[in-house]
Amino acid sequence: MTELKVGLLGGGSWGTTVASLVTRNVPVTIWARNPETVHEINNQRTNERYLPGATLPEKLVATNDIDEAVRDADVIIMGIPSQNFRTVLQEVKQHIRAWVPVISLTKGLELDTGMRMTEIINEVLPGHPVGVLTGPNLAREIMAGQAAASVIAMEDEIIVRELQKVFQSGLFRVYTNTDVIGCELGGVLKNIIAIAVGMGDGQGAGDNTRSALITRGLSEVTRLGVAMGGRPETFAGLAGMGDMIATCTSPQSRNRHVGVELGKGRDMQDIIDDMVMVAEGAKSAPAVMALAEEYGVEMPIAADVYRVLSGDSNASRAFRGLLRVTAGAESEPG
Repeated sequence: MTELKVGLLGGGSWGTTVASLVTRNVPVTIWARNPETVHEINNQRTNERYLPGATLPEKLVATNDIDEAVRDADVIIMGIPSQNFRTVLQEVKQHIRAWVPVISLTKGLELDTGMRMTEIINEVLPGHPVGVLTGPNLAREIMAGQAAASVIAMEDEIIVRELQKVFQSGLFRVYTNTDVIGCELGGVLKNIIAIAVGMGDGQGAGDNTRSALITRGLSEVTRLGVAMGGRPETFAGLAGMGDMIATCTSPQSRNRHVGVELGKGRDMQDIIDDMVMVAEGAKSAPAVMALAEEYGVEMPIAADVYRVLSGDSNASRAFRGLLRVTAGAESEPG
């Protein structure tokens, strides 16, 4: 373990948090594009833009030179937003050594292709073991030392058990899973449901409504995830239900925040302009709906959110529509 070196790409809230956790086990070099972020991490031990009030470990080294972060790394961790993921990965390709595992932290889909991040890794870096770290992980709580659990998913059971030791730290428990597709889709698909829940919260909906939307939303997510090759039990675990609950109920959730502001009647562009970080649910919604159509899966909640995000409806109309949906058997869509 002490001989492993980790390169982490991405200086946002979750990338910086994971880098801070992993430095307890192995040396980490974190790459950020912004030289000011790099200087702040190295000299002030903070990243105030993304993690206000948090103190970063002394051992964490930051750089804005991808070669420095990647060339000696035994594990690469990608904490890059979905729409920039491929571009950064192509830069990584120029410096990465053979057979080095690449782990994604990103809960989104590439808009042009509808591809998951692990699919992009396989395409750009064929031959590298690939995996995903996902679960109900709110960065500020973890940086504050509160207990949390996550899942690392890879097809190779031997490699995944070794990488479990890299990520697990103190009150941050990491479980293993071999269902990469299911774990990755759980993290991606719940974001659009969180926007729906936020739209309800922004219009004053109660706990009963929130509970119903989360439960029916999880049903939608599971249907599409299983159709795409995930295992049903994955969506009842940390990567599915666990992540769904955290994202749909926490004031720290970016996707829920987007929904709340839409529910209050704000314009989508104004909401995005005011946000420091990316709300992946808003970015990936068109790709999610394209996949639902491709696999013939009905996703009425996600479809209503997509109509609001694309400007074809508003939060008030969508929410009234959700409440009017005719109820059939619980196992059916709707």
